[in-house]
Amino acid sequence: MSPTLEQMRAAQTALEAPLFAGLPGDVEVSFEFFPPKNESMAESLWQSVQTLAPLGPRFVSVTYGAGGTTRQRTHDAVIRIERDTDIPVAAHLTCIEASREEVDAIARDYWAHGVRHIVALRGDPPQAGTRYTPHADGYANAAELVAGLKAIAAFDISVAAYPETHPDSPDLAADLDNLKRKLDAGANRAITQFFFEPDCFFRFRDAAAGAGIDAEIVPGIMPVLSFASVERMSGLCGTAIPAWMADLFTGLDERPAARQLVSATIAAELCRKLYAGGVRQFHFYTLNRAELSYAICHMLGLRPKEMP
Repeated sequence: MSPTLEQMRAAQTALEAPLFAGLPGDVEVSFEFFPPKNESMAESLWQSVQTLAPLGPRFVSVTYGAGGTTRQRTHDAVIRIERDTDIPVAAHLTCIEASREEVDAIARDYWAHGVRHIVALRGDPPQAGTRYTPHADGYANAAELVAGLKAIAAFDISVAAYPETHPDSPDLAADLDNLKRKLDAGANRAITQFFFEPDCFFRFRDAAAGAGIDAEIVPGIMPVLSFASVERMSGLCGTAIPAWMADLFTGLDERPAARQLVSATIAAELCRKLYAGGVRQFHFYTLNRAELSYAICHMLGLRPKEMP
């Protein structure tokens, strides 16, 4: 897909301007959190939500543990955000280890509480390294889950996309076919797994367009809090870590403040290059730490909005 004249002008502006100067803040952002394990972490999550709320996110989402292990904590966090803030909130929901009736009941409960957005995922097996096995009475995959949710209510639904191909997919074509099935079943947009090279996203976006996919594809951005953790997560989901990136984090294990500055710089530069390529929506995997995502959004031109 060739860039438009407007995109080429935006790219020229981004490349010629000093760092992030002049960006008009014409981006939309969303933030992802994980459910807290205890009261202290619950308070940290809540502080992160409050820190990022003034940026006017499109929505915030709360993840769902493998095997539904965080089901109740996810529910509690989602309901609190829905009840106590004006931010649209999305609940993650998976097919793992639950019957259709159980999943449908959770979805109906969310709708009753005013939650209108679901991030619908197949989900990961409870035991890392094992193959996914559908529940005997459950939804077999994310496309079935999307269709089931749409049959319950008019949910706004986001699904996952994999710029470097899902580990269970034989190739990119099969992966794109699966993404198209989810969107055809009623999903409104796709949010990508994290990646570290802008060309990775651009190649995937072009391949998706070539496969007849015209839905919104939002890049998922992972600011690095711990390089060791990112290495572990990347190994599980098939994300490539560039050699230059590993080199930049070498020697920072005992210097968290310096590591945070490097992390913000890397993620912001990735976003700047995506912006130059026409991207105006970003989804941040916050890991319940707000400051990195806030700093990146600030560099993209976002400023606090007046709260009602």
